[in-house]
Amino acid sequence: MKYTLAFDVYGTLINTYGVFNSLEQMIGDKAKLFMETWRNKQLEYSFRRGLMNKYKDFSVCTNDSLEFCCIMFKTDLSKGQKEFLMDEYSVLPSFADVESSLKNLKEAGHKLFAFSNGSGKAITKLLTDAKIIDRFDGIISVEGIGIFKPSPLVYEYFNSETNSAKSDSWLISSNPFDVIGAISYGMRSAWVQRSQNSIFDPWGIEPTLIINQLTDLPMKLEKMK
Repeated sequence: MKYTLAFDVYGTLINTYGVFNSLEQMIGDKAKLFMETWRNKQLEYSFRRGLMNKYKDFSVCTNDSLEFCCIMFKTDLSKGQKEFLMDEYSVLPSFADVESSLKNLKEAGHKLFAFSNGSGKAITKLLTDAKIIDRFDGIISVEGIGIFKPSPLVYEYFNSETNSAKSDSWLISSNPFDVIGAISYGMRSAWVQRSQNSIFDPWGIEPTLIINQLTDLPMKLEKMK
């Protein structure tokens, strides 16, 4: 069976820790915790905006969370340093397992879409710089509906835009909130557990599949037939 695959981008295809080296040069030993807090706050701000029906481009959440971290860690980054970090966030690298797994999935006949809270412009730039954009049949951004994942409206929007049925669709994500959102809506979902320390939220909602790297996905989907 051929599936419609929705690939989360940040943290799944694209390594959001790609700015770590620059951060470390700027702030030293605080860089790791700063980076982790920046990512967590970025997601928190998108969730809060969704609940408030106050949608803004995901880059706004990224910038606001950067400002929060500067305050929290008492780090006086200059305007130029902040702009550099934001620019670098727009050209993050892909994970090493991405290109080959996308190639194999495409050759197997599945339809591949990048599906993100980021804007279409931002995701296009990321995937182009990572040299993987040609592997996708399209890019679906939440900006088209004006609310962030994990709202069920977003997954419904994905099916509408890709002319697919939720019963034949898979979300592929390293973010547990995204996996839970997709399954709650009615899609199937593979959780990419990129670190053994990653914890899946104990809500009683389990991923359809758990994989440690994307290269495991083609074989796993084949066995689902």
